[in-house]
Amino acid sequence: MRFVSTSIDGVITFIPEPYSDARGFFSRTFDVDVAREAGVEPHSFLQDSVSRSYKGVIRGLHVRLGQGEAKLVRCSSGRIFDVVVDLRPWSSSYGRWLSFDLTDLNQRSVYIPAGCAHGFQALTESADTSYRIDRRHDPSDDLTIAYDDPKLDIPWPLSPTSMSPGDHGALPMAELGQELSRIRARNQ
Repeated sequence: MRFVSTSIDGVITFIPEPYSDARGFFSRTFDVDVAREAGVEPHSFLQDSVSRSYKGVIRGLHVRLGQGEAKLVRCSSGRIFDVVVDLRPWSSSYGRWLSFDLTDLNQRSVYIPAGCAHGFQALTESADTSYRIDRRHDPSDDLTIAYDDPKLDIPWPLSPTSMSPGDHGALPMAELGQELSRIRARNQ
């Protein structure tokens, strides 16, 4: 397993080397030493979660305000178009986004630091997305950015088939100024 830094500071892709044969494959999906080498403290994770989404479903763009939350995201079954948006006002990449092709075959993980929004779209009939999260959930810190924010102009691969009422009714960044100002740095 190796890691690659991205053009957004702190966003890291972990790339495993799956071993395939006639039985299927085996892949290490997390390595404490590689995480530390990448600057991610492996023991900071408090929760593991998984979501199942059906083709076309969009989840996000979600961010936690206040102290935020960092997470390690991987598609354990199926395929997703994964998006990270830098919302840290002090960051040189503020307002920029990156997308990743996460699949059950490549087993790649993306580390998303606190202060970045995250969302994805399921591209297969069913897609399971696994998360390692470094904070307990506090609903008062939840904020959702509109998936179709014109300023971000994210080219979602499919027309959305379904999303939660909160995701569907989310506002664009331009209308969230006061709320976005609640993003703080833990390690600024």
